Amino acid sequence: MTATTVLTARALLLDMDGTLVDSHAVVERIWRRWSERHGLNADEVMKVVHGRQGYASMALLLPNRPMEQNHAENARMLAEETADVEGVVPIPGAPEFLASLRGLPHALVTSADVALSAARMGAAGLELPDVRITAESVGASKPDPEGFLKGAAELGIAPTDCVVFEDSGAGIAAGRAAGMRVVGVGPQAAYHRPHVLVRDLREVRVETVGGEIRLYVG
Repeated sequence: MTATTVLTARALLLDMDGTLVDSHAVVERIWRRWSERHGLNADEVMKVVHGRQGYASMALLLPNRPMEQNHAENARMLAEETADVEGVVPIPGAPEFLASLRGLPHALVTSADVALSAARMGAAGLELPDVRITAESVGASKPDPEGFLKGAAELGIAPTDCVVFEDSGAGIAAGRAAGMRVVGVGPQAAYHRPHVLVRDLREVRVETVGGEIRLYVG
């Protein structure tokens, strides 16, 4: 971006993986092993899995398999991912960005479950927001907007007054479907029509004006 965009909001809804936390290394390890077990092309699998809950990715990749098997294997993979935090680091600017949100309405909205989100945020040295919408909180995975709508409801803020921070196609689609403006984080987000794009969170500055959150993006 060459110019600064100013967005106003009453609450921010934050994805975790790829947005606050760089967990690319472990996601690659886990899902490439899964691909090998199922005889699938790992590069094609990696195009599907980002942003979705594991069972939803499996349903797309193994469409003839019963969903109960997807849920069972997803539970095993979540435990595997929670135990593997090697290489998990914060996205540049994430510590400062989260610090600037203290006392402001914001929530984590992630496809990870409680244990995995705590493990990855902890490994990255990031403070968990008080309000967290995790895999256990929803009945549908991103790109369904349920998670973002629940985050807004939990904060008591109308969806149109929320700004989403996301990196994946599924997450950006979910934010748009929720009627929210979306800040895309990272180069891959550019392919999925966010309202505004940043390379990382160093390009976001937060101010409050009269109780309103003002974002300087870019």
